[in-house]
Amino acid sequence: MIHRLKYTALSGLLLLSALSLQAQRNNIRKWAKELLESPALKRAHTGICLYDPASGQYWYQYQDDKYFTPASNTKIFTLYAGLQLLGDSLPALQYLETDSVLYVKGMGDPSFLHPDYTYQPAMELLAGTDKPIILLPAVNTNKRFGPGWGWSDYSDYYQPELNEWPMYGNVARIKHHGDTISITPPAFNDPDHFSWMENDTLPEPVTERDERRNYFTLQYNGRDRSPLLAEVPFITGTLQDLARRLQDTLHKPVLAAAAPLPQLNGAAFRTLYSIPADSLYTPLMHRSDNFFAEQTLMMCAARMWDTISTARAIGYMEKEYLQSLPHEPRWADGSGLSRYNLFTPRDFVSILTTMYKQVPTERLYAILPTGGKGTLRYYYRDQFVHAKTGTLSGCVALSGYLTTKKGKTLVFSVLVNNHNDKATNVRRAVERFLTNVHKLY
Repeated sequence: MIHRLKYTALSGLLLLSALSLQAQRNNIRKWAKELLESPALKRAHTGICLYDPASGQYWYQYQDDKYFTPASNTKIFTLYAGLQLLGDSLPALQYLETDSVLYVKGMGDPSFLHPDYTYQPAMELLAGTDKPIILLPAVNTNKRFGPGWGWSDYSDYYQPELNEWPMYGNVARIKHHGDTISITPPAFNDPDHFSWMENDTLPEPVTERDERRNYFTLQYNGRDRSPLLAEVPFITGTLQDLARRLQDTLHKPVLAAAAPLPQLNGAAFRTLYSIPADSLYTPLMHRSDNFFAEQTLMMCAARMWDTISTARAIGYMEKEYLQSLPHEPRWADGSGLSRYNLFTPRDFVSILTTMYKQVPTERLYAILPTGGKGTLRYYYRDQFVHAKTGTLSGCVALSGYLTTKKGKTLVFSVLVNNHNDKATNVRRAVERFLTNVHKLY
C-alpha cells in the first residue's frame, strides 16, 4: 500500500512537471509567434534558439539550423579565440637587443599609443634605449581590409586598416574646440596632410580623407562652438611609413629593414607583453570595436606562429576548438564586417554554452555588455541580459545569456536577416520577446 502511494505521488509529480513544461513551451511559442509576425520581422529571415544549460534542454527552436549573416555576433567567436590562445596579457612586440642595436617586430597589438591605454611598455622600451632601433618586417599575409568589406568605407571610423604594428588605433584624431584645431598622430600635423576651413552652411562638422593618401580635411560651422573629436582611419602604408611614424613619436631615428636579415635567423627573440587581455576584450564587446576584434585574431596568429594570418588563426580554431559545433560555420573575419560570415543560431548557443562552462561567470558577464551599457545602453534596463549585438544593413543579431526572474540562466541567440525596417524596431521586438521569457520564469 505504501509503495503504491509513493508510486502515485511520484507519477503525480512527473505529470505536473510535464504539464508545467508544456505550458512553459506553449507560452514561449506564443511570444515567438508574436515576434515573428511583428511588422518589423514578418518578411524577414529569422532564427531563434533558447537553451537551458542546467537541464541540457532547448526551450525553443525556430530555424536555428539555418545559416545567417551574424554581423558583429561574429565577435563572440573572436572573443573565444582570444580566451583560448592569447593568455592573460597581449603580446606587444618581439625584440632582440644586441650590444649595439635594438631589433623590434610587431605582433598586432592595437593598444600601442591608443588613447584608451596609459600602460605602454613597448613605448617605454623604445624610448628608453640609446641604441639604434631597427624595425623588422613581420610575415603578414593579411590585407589592409578584411574579406568582403566595403571599399567605400575607408574613411569611416569603424573600419581602420589592419597591420602588424598599429599606432593610435590606426586612426587620425581630429580635435576642434573653439579656436583650437589639432590632429594626431603628430606626423599629420602639417599642411601636406591636414587642412580646415569654415563653412557656415553646415549643420555639423565634416571630416574626410583622400582615398589614396593621408590628406585630411575638416569643414566646420564657425558659429558652432561645441567640441569635436573625429576619428578618421589613416593609410598604414609600408614598413618605412611605420618607421617614420615611430620616429616622429620617439623623436629619434628608427630604421626599417627592407627584408628579413639573414644574420638574425635562429636568433632568440623575446616577447614583450602589454595590457591585460580583458582590458581589450571589454571594449571589444561593449562598443563592438571592429579594429580590436580583427587585431585579436592577428595577435593569436602572431603568438602561435611566425606568420600573422587571420585565416590561419580561424582555421586552427575550427580544427582544434570548434569541431563540436552543431553546424560548420563559414567564418571570414574577426569583426563581422564581412558578409561572407555564415553561422547558425545553434552555433552561437553552443559556443556561448562552452564559454559559460569554462569562464567564471563574473569575468564573462563583465566582458559582455548588459542592459543600459555599451551597445545595449537603450535596451534591457533591468539588466537581465548579457549579450552581444550585431548590426549590418538588413541584419540584426543578439546572442548571449538571459537571467530569469527566478534566477535561471538561459543561453539564447536571435538572428534576423533580410529585414527592411528600422533596426531599432527589430531590436524592440526582440526585446519584448526576451523580456516575456525573463518575467515568467
